[in-house]
Amino acid sequence: MISLKVIVLVKQVPDPREYVRIREDGTLDREKARAVINDCDKNALEAALQLKEKFNSKVIAVSMGPPKAEDALREALAMGVDEAILISDRRVRGSDTLATSYVLYKAIEKLGPYDLILCGLESSDGGTAQVGPELAEFLGIPQATFVEDFEVKGNYVIVKRRIEGGFEKLKITMPVLLTISKNANKPRPTTFSGILKAVKKPVVTWSLEDIGAEVDKVGLAGSPTKIMKVEKIGSQRKRILIEGNDVEEIVNNLLRSLQEHGIILEAAKQ
Repeated sequence: MISLKVIVLVKQVPDPREYVRIREDGTLDREKARAVINDCDKNALEAALQLKEKFNSKVIAVSMGPPKAEDALREALAMGVDEAILISDRRVRGSDTLATSYVLYKAIEKLGPYDLILCGLESSDGGTAQVGPELAEFLGIPQATFVEDFEVKGNYVIVKRRIEGGFEKLKITMPVLLTISKNANKPRPTTFSGILKAVKKPVVTWSLEDIGAEVDKVGLAGSPTKIMKVEKIGSQRKRILIEGNDVEEIVNNLLRSLQEHGIILEAAKQ
Protein backbone atom coordinates (compact mmCIF):
# COMPACT_ATOMS: atom_id res chain seq x y z
CA MET A 1 0.00 0.00 0.00
CA ILE A 2 1.17 3.53 -0.80
CA SER A 3 2.39 5.48 2.23
CA LEU A 4 1.99 9.24 1.94
CA LYS A 5 3.03 12.26 3.99
CA VAL A 6 0.54 15.05 3.34
CA ILE A 7 0.95 18.62 4.59
CA VAL A 8 -2.14 20.84 4.64
CA LEU A 9 -1.90 24.60 5.03
CA VAL A 10 -4.62 26.06 7.23
CA LYS A 11 -5.30 29.77 7.61
CA GLN A 12 -7.48 31.30 10.28
CA VAL A 13 -9.35 34.29 8.84
CA PRO A 14 -11.71 36.88 10.31
CA ASP A 15 -15.32 35.76 10.18
CA PRO A 16 -16.62 37.45 6.98
CA ARG A 17 -20.00 37.95 8.66
CA GLU A 18 -18.55 40.31 11.27
CA TYR A 19 -16.90 43.74 11.27
CA VAL A 20 -13.10 43.69 11.19
CA ARG A 21 -11.02 46.67 12.37
CA ILE A 22 -8.26 47.96 10.09
CA ARG A 23 -5.05 49.11 11.78
CA GLU A 24 -3.34 52.39 10.90
CA ASP A 25 -0.76 50.48 8.82
CA GLY A 26 -3.56 49.06 6.65
CA THR A 27 -3.43 45.52 8.04
CA LEU A 28 -6.32 43.60 9.58
CA ASP A 29 -6.56 43.46 13.36
CA ARG A 30 -6.76 39.67 13.52
CA GLU A 31 -6.21 39.43 17.27
CA LYS A 32 -9.55 41.01 18.16
CA ALA A 33 -11.64 39.59 15.32
CA ARG A 34 -13.73 36.45 15.65
CA ALA A 35 -11.91 33.91 13.52
CA VAL A 36 -12.81 30.83 11.48
CA ILE A 37 -10.97 28.42 9.19
CA ASN A 38 -10.69 29.75 5.66
CA ASP A 39 -13.37 28.05 3.54
CA CYS A 40 -11.10 26.69 0.79
CA ASP A 41 -8.69 25.34 3.40
CA LYS A 42 -11.48 23.10 4.67
CA ASN A 43 -11.69 21.63 1.18
CA ALA A 44 -7.93 21.02 1.29
CA LEU A 45 -8.32 19.33 4.68
CA GLU A 46 -11.11 17.12 3.34
CA ALA A 47 -8.98 16.10 0.35
CA ALA A 48 -6.11 15.18 2.69
CA LEU A 49 -8.38 13.18 4.99
CA GLN A 50 -9.80 11.26 2.04
CA LEU A 51 -6.22 10.28 1.16
CA LYS A 52 -5.69 9.20 4.76
CA GLU A 53 -8.71 6.91 4.52
CA LYS A 54 -7.60 5.45 1.19
CA PHE A 55 -3.87 5.10 1.82
CA ASN A 56 -1.51 4.74 4.76
CA SER A 57 -1.19 8.52 5.00
CA LYS A 58 0.04 10.89 7.67
CA VAL A 59 -1.64 14.30 7.58
CA ILE A 60 0.01 17.34 9.16
CA ALA A 61 -1.79 20.70 9.40
CA VAL A 62 0.42 23.81 9.36
CA SER A 63 -0.65 27.38 10.09
CA MET A 64 0.99 30.77 10.60
CA GLY A 65 -0.66 33.34 12.83
CA PRO A 66 -1.23 34.67 16.35
CA PRO A 67 -1.66 32.26 19.29
CA LYS A 68 -5.43 32.17 18.75
CA ALA A 69 -4.81 30.46 15.39
CA GLU A 70 -4.45 27.33 17.52
CA ASP A 71 -8.26 27.20 17.43
CA ALA A 72 -8.18 26.52 13.69
CA LEU A 73 -5.63 23.77 14.17
CA ARG A 74 -7.74 22.24 16.95
CA GLU A 75 -10.63 22.10 14.51
CA ALA A 76 -8.36 20.45 11.93
CA LEU A 77 -7.35 17.87 14.55
CA ALA A 78 -11.02 17.29 15.33
CA MET A 79 -11.65 16.64 11.64
CA GLY A 80 -8.99 13.94 11.73
CA VAL A 81 -5.49 15.26 10.96
CA ASP A 82 -2.62 13.58 12.81
CA GLU A 83 -0.41 16.51 13.81
CA ALA A 84 -0.69 20.30 14.01
CA ILE A 85 2.07 22.91 13.74
CA LEU A 86 1.62 26.63 14.45
CA ILE A 87 4.24 29.19 13.48
CA SER A 88 3.49 32.04 15.86
CA ASP A 89 5.84 34.98 16.29
CA ARG A 90 4.96 38.66 16.67
CA ARG A 91 7.60 39.51 14.09
CA VAL A 92 5.56 37.92 11.28
CA ARG A 93 2.66 40.37 11.78
CA GLY A 94 1.91 42.27 8.60
CA SER A 95 3.58 39.72 6.31
CA ASP A 96 2.40 39.88 2.70
CA THR A 97 2.01 36.77 0.54
CA LEU A 98 5.72 36.54 -0.28
CA ALA A 99 6.83 36.83 3.36
CA THR A 100 4.12 34.37 4.42
CA SER A 101 5.22 31.89 1.76
CA TYR A 102 8.81 32.21 2.97
CA VAL A 103 7.84 31.41 6.58
CA LEU A 104 5.78 28.40 5.48
CA TYR A 105 8.67 27.26 3.29
CA LYS A 106 11.06 27.28 6.24
CA ALA A 107 8.55 25.39 8.39
CA ILE A 108 7.98 22.71 5.75
CA GLU A 109 11.73 22.45 5.23
CA LYS A 110 12.02 21.65 8.95
CA LEU A 111 9.29 18.99 8.69
CA GLY A 112 11.40 17.03 6.22
CA PRO A 113 10.40 14.90 3.20
CA TYR A 114 6.76 14.95 2.08
CA ASP A 115 4.67 13.77 -0.86
CA LEU A 116 1.85 16.28 -1.15
CA ILE A 117 1.17 19.83 0.00
CA LEU A 118 -2.48 20.87 -0.15
CA CYS A 119 -3.83 24.35 0.43
CA GLY A 120 -6.98 26.27 -0.30
CA LEU A 121 -7.20 28.05 -3.63
CA GLU A 122 -7.36 31.46 -1.95
CA SER A 123 -8.17 33.09 1.37
CA SER A 124 -11.37 35.00 2.05
CA ASP A 125 -9.49 37.92 3.64
CA GLY A 126 -6.94 38.42 0.87
CA GLY A 127 -8.21 36.64 -2.22
CA THR A 128 -4.86 36.82 -4.04
CA ALA A 129 -4.37 33.04 -4.54
CA GLN A 130 -0.61 33.71 -4.40
CA VAL A 131 0.66 31.84 -1.32
CA GLY A 132 0.34 28.35 -2.81
CA PRO A 133 2.23 29.11 -6.04
CA GLU A 134 4.87 31.20 -4.24
CA LEU A 135 5.45 28.43 -1.70
CA ALA A 136 5.91 25.89 -4.51
CA GLU A 137 8.53 28.17 -6.05
CA PHE A 138 10.40 28.46 -2.74
CA LEU A 139 10.36 24.66 -2.40
CA GLY A 140 11.30 24.09 -6.04
CA ILE A 141 8.45 21.63 -6.66
CA PRO A 142 5.72 21.46 -9.34
CA GLN A 143 2.31 22.90 -8.67
CA ALA A 144 -1.26 22.79 -9.96
CA THR A 145 -3.82 25.44 -9.12
CA PHE A 146 -7.63 25.58 -9.27
CA VAL A 147 -7.75 21.82 -8.64
CA GLU A 148 -11.23 20.28 -8.55
CA ASP A 149 -10.20 16.62 -8.47
CA PHE A 150 -7.05 14.54 -8.25
CA GLU A 151 -6.00 10.92 -7.86
CA VAL A 152 -2.75 9.44 -6.56
CA LYS A 153 -1.21 6.81 -8.86
CA GLY A 154 2.10 5.39 -7.64
CA ASN A 155 4.57 8.26 -7.42
CA TYR A 156 2.47 10.77 -9.35
CA VAL A 157 -0.95 12.43 -9.28
CA ILE A 158 -3.55 12.84 -12.01
CA VAL A 159 -5.01 16.32 -11.59
CA LYS A 160 -8.17 17.89 -13.00
CA ARG A 161 -7.99 21.67 -12.80
CA ARG A 162 -10.37 24.34 -14.01
CA ILE A 163 -9.18 26.66 -16.75
CA GLU A 164 -10.97 29.29 -18.80
CA GLY A 165 -13.54 27.53 -20.94
CA GLY A 166 -13.20 24.08 -19.39
CA PHE A 167 -10.79 21.76 -17.61
CA GLU A 168 -7.18 20.65 -17.95
CA LYS A 169 -5.86 17.20 -16.98
CA LEU A 170 -2.26 16.89 -15.79
CA LYS A 171 0.05 14.08 -14.71
CA ILE A 172 2.54 15.37 -12.13
CA THR A 173 5.30 13.54 -10.28
CA MET A 174 5.31 13.95 -6.49
CA PRO A 175 6.22 15.87 -4.42
CA VAL A 176 3.73 18.44 -5.67
CA LEU A 177 1.68 21.33 -4.32
CA LEU A 178 -2.02 21.56 -5.18
CA THR A 179 -4.39 24.45 -4.49
CA ILE A 180 -7.88 23.06 -3.93
CA SER A 181 -11.06 24.85 -5.02
CA LYS A 182 -14.38 24.89 -3.19
CA ASN A 183 -15.87 22.67 -5.91
CA ALA A 184 -13.51 19.80 -5.09
CA ASN A 185 -15.52 18.25 -2.26
CA LYS A 186 -17.81 18.82 0.71
CA PRO A 187 -15.80 19.18 3.95
CA ARG A 188 -16.85 16.86 6.74
CA PRO A 189 -18.14 18.36 9.99
CA THR A 190 -16.35 17.80 13.26
CA THR A 191 -17.80 15.14 15.56
CA PHE A 192 -18.03 15.09 19.34
CA SER A 193 -15.57 12.18 19.52
CA GLY A 194 -13.23 14.03 17.16
CA ILE A 195 -13.34 17.12 19.37
CA LEU A 196 -12.51 15.03 22.45
CA LYS A 197 -9.53 13.48 20.67
CA ALA A 198 -8.34 16.89 19.47
CA VAL A 199 -8.27 18.25 23.03
CA LYS A 200 -5.76 15.56 23.99
CA LYS A 201 -3.45 16.15 21.02
CA PRO A 202 -0.68 18.77 21.21
CA VAL A 203 -0.40 21.76 18.91
CA VAL A 204 3.32 22.37 18.44
CA THR A 205 4.29 26.05 18.29
CA TRP A 206 7.41 27.22 16.46
CA SER A 207 9.11 30.62 16.47
CA LEU A 208 11.22 32.10 13.68
CA GLU A 209 14.32 30.75 15.41
CA ASP A 210 12.82 27.25 15.50
CA ILE A 211 12.45 27.18 11.71
CA GLY A 212 15.65 29.07 10.93
CA ALA A 213 13.88 31.99 9.22
CA GLU A 214 15.66 35.29 8.58
CA VAL A 215 13.91 38.12 10.44
CA ASP A 216 14.45 40.67 7.66
CA LYS A 217 12.40 38.52 5.27
CA VAL A 218 9.18 38.51 7.32
CA GLY A 219 6.63 40.97 8.65
CA LEU A 220 6.09 44.45 7.23
CA ALA A 221 9.84 45.00 6.83
CA GLY A 222 10.23 41.87 4.72
CA SER A 223 7.14 42.45 2.60
CA PRO A 224 7.61 44.10 -0.82
CA THR A 225 3.85 44.71 -1.02
CA LYS A 226 2.93 47.97 0.69
CA ILE A 227 -0.63 49.03 1.50
CA MET A 228 -0.89 52.64 0.40
CA LYS A 229 -4.52 53.28 1.25
CA VAL A 230 -7.54 51.53 2.71
CA GLU A 231 -11.00 52.94 2.19
CA LYS A 232 -14.55 51.78 2.62
CA ILE A 233 -16.36 51.45 -0.68
CA GLY A 234 -20.06 52.15 -0.51
CA SER A 235 -22.66 51.40 -3.13
CA GLN A 236 -26.16 52.68 -3.64
CA ARG A 237 -28.90 50.89 -5.52
CA LYS A 238 -31.54 52.61 -7.58
CA ARG A 239 -34.98 51.99 -6.20
CA ILE A 240 -37.29 51.66 -9.19
CA LEU A 241 -40.92 50.69 -8.79
CA ILE A 242 -42.41 48.93 -11.82
CA GLU A 243 -46.15 49.48 -12.05
CA GLY A 244 -48.98 48.48 -14.39
CA ASN A 245 -52.64 47.64 -14.57
CA ASP A 246 -52.04 43.91 -15.07
CA VAL A 247 -49.22 41.35 -15.16
CA GLU A 248 -48.58 41.77 -18.90
CA GLU A 249 -48.22 45.54 -18.61
CA ILE A 250 -45.91 45.20 -15.58
CA VAL A 251 -43.69 42.72 -17.49
CA ASN A 252 -43.54 44.99 -20.53
CA ASN A 253 -42.66 47.98 -18.35
CA LEU A 254 -39.93 45.92 -16.65
CA LEU A 255 -38.45 44.86 -19.99
CA ARG A 256 -38.54 48.45 -21.24
CA SER A 257 -36.71 49.64 -18.11
CA LEU A 258 -34.05 46.93 -18.47
CA GLN A 259 -33.53 47.91 -22.12
CA GLU A 260 -33.22 51.59 -21.25
CA HIS A 261 -30.51 50.77 -18.73
CA GLY A 262 -28.66 48.57 -21.25
CA ILE A 263 -29.14 45.41 -19.19
CA ILE A 264 -30.89 43.49 -21.99
CA LEU A 265 -31.13 43.99 -25.74
CA GLU A 266 -34.29 44.86 -27.65
CA ALA A 267 -34.43 41.35 -29.18
CA ALA A 268 -34.80 39.80 -25.72
CA LYS A 269 -38.29 41.24 -25.51
CA GLN A 270 -39.55 39.02 -28.34
